[in-house]
Amino acid sequence: MATKISAQLVKQLREMTDSPMMECKKALVEAEGDLDKAVDVLRTMGIAKAVKKAGRDTNEGTVGAFVTPDGHKGALVEVSCETDFVGTNPKFTGFATKLAEVVTENDPADAEALKDAPFDGDETVDAALTEMIHTMGENMKVARIVERSVESGALGSYVHGGKIGVLVEFAFSKPATAENEAFKTFAHDVAMQVAAADPVAATVADVPAETVEHEKAIYKEQAAASGKPEFIQEKMAEGRLQKFFKENVLTEQAFIKDGDISIREYADKVGRECDDQITVVAFDRFAFGE
Repeated sequence: MATKISAQLVKQLREMTDSPMMECKKALVEAEGDLDKAVDVLRTMGIAKAVKKAGRDTNEGTVGAFVTPDGHKGALVEVSCETDFVGTNPKFTGFATKLAEVVTENDPADAEALKDAPFDGDETVDAALTEMIHTMGENMKVARIVERSVESGALGSYVHGGKIGVLVEFAFSKPATAENEAFKTFAHDVAMQVAAADPVAATVADVPAETVEHEKAIYKEQAAASGKPEFIQEKMAEGRLQKFFKENVLTEQAFIKDGDISIREYADKVGRECDDQITVVAFDRFAFGE
């Protein structure tokens, strides 16, 4: 018996992929109503233009970031509220930045544990949050936190419009590199790149195996549809996988300010300027509401 596909499901797939209505319905029928599988069907057919992120959150709020002056510790904090009016208020955004600093000072296990950390003397974060709620007249909560530390290297951070916060970890051997203006510019640029491009991983080695296999399967199906010999199909699939890495892995991506070099090549260039070897190790990225 054929799976019944609702108009709402077809509409949802269309909004996610920007694909024609009839093709969305066909894909859902083939996928027996499974939305994720239907996306893959459309991608295999070459129809899906862009998969948009679903699950928009109606809450408002901000993301705060903080890195210690020595660059060795940093944190991101997401704080939610009820309205954009409060979410963009400097008092509220400043509070989020202060919370990120508190995280680096106290190393809480999670957002719940952060409540018991000291905030400006004897006051706790929980008490400070309660005071903010009373002052601003809206309900608020600390939604999530992340902390990162490094010994041989430094961290960089960037916050875009209060809605996207990024921490990037860099490794190098000379302490003086952290104070070099070329490195500071590089660290800021790379953090901005993460905010803008939303890479899946810092390096190819860090791309989850299931992601690689998932992409490979789609590219192999696309190649098989070409009717070319099997060894050419393999080369086609591998070529498309390498393109996926260049578009979605931070170190392989073209630098957004200079498309002629990759982030990895940019790191090598700055390393030569600093007489050091600089590598991009990892990153954390908070997009508010995700």
